[in-house]
Amino acid sequence: MEPFMDLLLKKTVALVGMMGSGKTTIGLAVARTLSVPFMDSDAEIEKAANLSISEIFERCGESFFRRKETQVIVRLLEGECGILSTGGGVFLNPANRRVISERGVALWLRADLDLLWSRVRRKDTRPLLKTADPFATLAELCDARNPVYGLADLQVEICGEYSVQDTAERVLGALQSRPDVLARPS
Repeated sequence: MEPFMDLLLKKTVALVGMMGSGKTTIGLAVARTLSVPFMDSDAEIEKAANLSISEIFERCGESFFRRKETQVIVRLLEGECGILSTGGGVFLNPANRRVISERGVALWLRADLDLLWSRVRRKDTRPLLKTADPFATLAELCDARNPVYGLADLQVEICGEYSVQDTAERVLGALQSRPDVLARPS
């Protein structure tokens, strides 16, 4: 990833998309390449609450979680520019989309249903998939969320055949298309 080493990140990049799209894995690789901080909104919520996301959903409910999620997003966007992995529901909230647009840039990691399912089906850490038919639930979530994710400033298609490095390079290429986000220092 040599050609990307000397680029300057001017805005925080909020990675949005479905669970299993690779926001954390790809985000870490992009942040390392650019030598910028990597932030994970779910990890920050868990740290603040001293509970897992599943425990927060069980004890406090989804609406409580979504309020805390917004507070964390605002706080993380106020800090140093970096790569921000967001929870799958963050971008659905118009207030979150607005603050991301004002203080950063949203990039949708777009993955098809079969790839997402292959990545999340064996994990029991996804509270929204704790249903009688988790595949059908995931399909419904994709159908409902993809049009909103489509509002993101940038999109990168995620393919199972691509390595993490290949996908990170695609993300960096998309970011380079926006000189207000990623550019060579003058």
